[in-house]
Amino acid sequence: MSLFPVTNADLSPDLERRFPGFDALDEPRVVVDMPTLDRNLAAATSIVAGKAALHPHVKTHKSLAIARAQRDRGASGFTIARVHEARILLEAGLEPVTIAYPLISAATATALLKIAARPGRLRFISDSHVGLAALSAAARTVGFPVEVFLKVDVGLHRCGVDPKGEIGPTLAAMIDRDPHLAFGGLLSHAGHAYGAAGPEAIRMVAAEELNLLAELRARLERDGIAVPHVSIGSTPTLFANAGFEGVDEVRPGNYAFLDLTAVRLGVATRADVALGIAARIVSTNGRYAIANIGSKTLSSDLGAHGTSATTSFGEGWMPAAASPLPVVKLSEEHAFLVHDGNPPLIGTPILILPNHSCPVANLSGGMLGLGGGDGSPAEIAVEGAGQARIS
Repeated sequence: MSLFPVTNADLSPDLERRFPGFDALDEPRVVVDMPTLDRNLAAATSIVAGKAALHPHVKTHKSLAIARAQRDRGASGFTIARVHEARILLEAGLEPVTIAYPLISAATATALLKIAARPGRLRFISDSHVGLAALSAAARTVGFPVEVFLKVDVGLHRCGVDPKGEIGPTLAAMIDRDPHLAFGGLLSHAGHAYGAAGPEAIRMVAAEELNLLAELRARLERDGIAVPHVSIGSTPTLFANAGFEGVDEVRPGNYAFLDLTAVRLGVATRADVALGIAARIVSTNGRYAIANIGSKTLSSDLGAHGTSATTSFGEGWMPAAASPLPVVKLSEEHAFLVHDGNPPLIGTPILILPNHSCPVANLSGGMLGLGGGDGSPAEIAVEGAGQARIS
């Protein structure tokens, strides 16, 4: 039984070749198929093809090792959401760092700018007078100008100014006039693409994003405000893009691992998903096979931004299986997989592909790389829940 379309072998995760050794692990682990990860990183670089700079969002993996691999694959900057992520990347020399989250504390911004120590290493966004006042005060304290992007709402309706409203030009003018701030340009995130029906619908979201940003840029330039950069970002609108005309940067995150959300959107297949959870069946009954992981590993996320077309929490693949078992229910440490009346044997290894890879990596506390280098499993440290830093 499957809640997801499995129509041919090309849509399977290809466990005969990928995630080598997952079935030998005795304890549950979040595992990464390293060749697939590398292929995903290369794919993003190929899609952009030099038309825009790649500034990936590290919140997907929270790993310095993977961030360095992204740099080796052409990334020229990095994006984060949490303050300590910025500190860690700066300390590692992975820069420039864009904090794509509206900071409203002058003290927080000042502390980060002291780590950056000079202009150009750290960039901020803002969509309010409060945020701009905090960033201006921080810049005065450290004694060098701070680059600030105007965050634009292109449809997700989370953060950002209305691209057709008046507050955007007002804030842009404030940045432009402030001697302590440098206007970086316009920044958006078309996260509502995760609720689209498929690639063509995603492409329409991407086209609308470009149009809204181009119109706002033209308005600002008519007012005499130069717009140095336009920065966009989401994995769906990277893979099902509408071109990169007028775009200077792209900031995808999920593309590194991908997940079942990307599969359902039609921008990836299961063979592209680089992250899974190695588990084992520990109990069975007439309806369910129970695996030894639960919401503390998989999370209860049905998809990015609360958008999902599924009621499943992932799907479990057993070696040589033609189709997966859906994860229909979770306890904290148990996954309920529906079987077809022939339950797998207790102890059977199973690889679970998640709905949303980002929270799984965050909750993991550490991932295990498989299939890379000399073939031996390699620990990948992450900044997980309750941890202080990326390693």
